[in-house]
Amino acid sequence: MEDDTLGRDARIKLSIGTKQPGDADGMFYSPRGLAFDHHRGLLFVADGFNHRVQAFSCDDGSFVSKLGEKSYQPGLNEPWGIAIDHDHDRILITEVASHRVSNWSVCDQSFSSRTGTEGVGALEFLLPQGVAVDKHHQRIMVVDSRNNRVQVLSSIDLSFLCAFGGKQGEQPGEFEYPSDLAIDHDRHRIIVADVFNCRVQVLSLIDGSFLFEFGSYGSGPGQFLYPRGVCIANQGRIIVADCECCRLQAFTHEGHHISSFDCGDELPCGVAFDEHRGLIAFSAGHR
Repeated sequence: MEDDTLGRDARIKLSIGTKQPGDADGMFYSPRGLAFDHHRGLLFVADGFNHRVQAFSCDDGSFVSKLGEKSYQPGLNEPWGIAIDHDHDRILITEVASHRVSNWSVCDQSFSSRTGTEGVGALEFLLPQGVAVDKHHQRIMVVDSRNNRVQVLSSIDLSFLCAFGGKQGEQPGEFEYPSDLAIDHDRHRIIVADVFNCRVQVLSLIDGSFLFEFGSYGSGPGQFLYPRGVCIANQGRIIVADCECCRLQAFTHEGHHISSFDCGDELPCGVAFDEHRGLIAFSAGHR
């Protein structure tokens, strides 16, 4: 019998979609990154293999709108990461299949521009995934997964500023296919899910220098089997989507394990925190 641990868990306030893929409004085919729009009370979800982003009400989970379709111009090609940049009225969306970052209007959800192409140089990407807004320094940070680095762009014109990492390896500051990042603005830190190293690295928000890491390969508390998503919750808690272990794990801001949340047989990918409602949203399976 098919397990539906998530469907039975009373702590789940809202569930959107089903365990089976679909392309109707409110359905998903491999949802990935998520982002809360606190100003409008919306949750944006990257609906990966449906090549679109859907928006839902944070109050009742009802479908509100969608943007994109499978197309090189001007649609979306396997969207993965999402970030809301209210200062510039835009939604930033990474497209793994097209190796670029798309810029859409928050107000009317219309297409604005694109940045990046396939490659290994500045403003070139190989499978970009997580994206975040550094509101203190007017910067956009993009996880350039296959290039094992984080590229830093100006939020003014999306020009290249610098890159952190870039060397494949397991030493501090090196990466093995990073997937997602979150910014802890209160502590001026970047939290990076380092997938194939089965760890989370914490870097300085100022210059990207290595501060500390936590996690190791395994299924015990505080260990990971390919962590995919990460977000910052209240009191600086770090929430990690521990994909192959089918769970979320919570850590203190110092990286000490607090608790785990069982996702049954579904693989969590993206995770986001709504600071106004105290909600954690995560994508797992097709919901």
